[in-house]
Amino acid sequence: MADTSQDSPRATTPVPVPRRRVLAWALWDWGSAAFQAVITTFVFTRWITSDAFVDPATVAAAEAEAGGDGPANALLDAALADHSAWLGWGLAGAGVLIALLAPVTGSSADRTGRRKRWLGVHTAVTVLISISMFFVTPDPASLEQNLLLGIVLLAVGHVFFELAGVNYNAMLAQVSTPGTVGKVSGIGWGAGYVGGIVLLLLLFVGFIDPEVGWFGVTDEGGLDIRVAVLFSAIWFAVFSLPVFFAVPELPVAGRPERRGVVAAYRALAADVVRLWRTSRPTVGFLVASAVYRDGLSGVFVFGAIIASTTFGFTAGQVIQFAIAANVVAGLATVAAGWLDDRIGPKAVVVGSLVGLVVAGTAVFLLHDAGQQAFWVFGLLLCVFVGPAQSASRSLLARLSPEGHESELFGLYATTGRAAGFLASFAFSTTIAIAGAQYWGVLGIMLVLLLGLALLLPVKVGGRGATGADGARPTGGHAGPVPDDAPGGAR
Repeated sequence: MADTSQDSPRATTPVPVPRRRVLAWALWDWGSAAFQAVITTFVFTRWITSDAFVDPATVAAAEAEAGGDGPANALLDAALADHSAWLGWGLAGAGVLIALLAPVTGSSADRTGRRKRWLGVHTAVTVLISISMFFVTPDPASLEQNLLLGIVLLAVGHVFFELAGVNYNAMLAQVSTPGTVGKVSGIGWGAGYVGGIVLLLLLFVGFIDPEVGWFGVTDEGGLDIRVAVLFSAIWFAVFSLPVFFAVPELPVAGRPERRGVVAAYRALAADVVRLWRTSRPTVGFLVASAVYRDGLSGVFVFGAIIASTTFGFTAGQVIQFAIAANVVAGLATVAAGWLDDRIGPKAVVVGSLVGLVVAGTAVFLLHDAGQQAFWVFGLLLCVFVGPAQSASRSLLARLSPEGHESELFGLYATTGRAAGFLASFAFSTTIAIAGAQYWGVLGIMLVLLLGLALLLPVKVGGRGATGADGARPTGGHAGPVPDDAPGGAR
């Protein structure tokens, strides 16, 4: 494996990082909540899979049956289930594209010293696609075409947003020192949660909740949702700007090597083979985390859709739940960081996955128990999502050998993208088989269970384990051995 010590958060001669640089980096995460919380989770996806995109005659007939079990309600439920399945398949396709593109674009950005440039390109494309979503309308004359347009824009936007995220996460080593990498990472993560809360509150008060919102916006033709998405795109664009002025471009020693697509995949394969030979537990963790992390993503992506369609939440109620979910997830993640240092990250991840499966199964079983059931068990899901994500990153940081952190985190991103279609595919397939939307919850739980089953046999030792006092045991080497290791250690 190539030496990446210049990017290492544990570099041997750390240089203090200016606070303004850390703030500028974290503001991108703050702004990215516009795409994550508003577009892919709580507002746009909920809207395009709601009855706004169902034939008005079917909706009117279902409303006349007053929530009974008549044929009109069955027809409406089937249409909503189909729309959710289409969305899932669209996002599954996006996951495949991300898996194919991420290793090429990520390694190219690192190798050529154009990490910030590609972050800018991918962010700009994401913002432009978000702006384009304004033109998705619930026009009765072209409902299906507009729905498909919305799904395509969402899927393509998801691809570019994730590609931007690869370069953004890689910048962590450029804005932190060995003693602050965890703190700085937490600042960025927290900024995302807080940014989501602030933005959702603004949209709720300004456009979604009132009959006539700011600038005279109403819900006619979905204008309140469309303007909320447009506002979010501007929000992302504005708060993404500071990182491009405050954080310098990645320095590259010597002349950048030109590498084609085939060569990039060959290099990736060589890294994986070498990692398999030197640290199979690390490979096992990468595979397991790729699966369950996609399940974690599915909880948020499809949670608002389940709340809206299965439990009858209005757009305003979904926003209220979203705000509460971000608060709960943020607090739980901070608390889990303290627990991580005492019992070890693997224990936190395993406990979180068990909690997610229990809470998710309760949502599935209580699908007809009313909104209170979703408030209780939906928020319980949020308690475990953040800790599982945070402890996973902590575990990999402990597994990674000094000087090879960036390389291993690159594989972490790549494997995660490789499994990025599982939750969407499972969600859509279970709905298609069962014919009811709430069955999609079971599909996501199956992905989490698979990830848990793959994680349990992984032996985390050496630098990957922590004792009760948070100290790392000595005498083990859990990561790939550097090329210059003495004594033929490889």
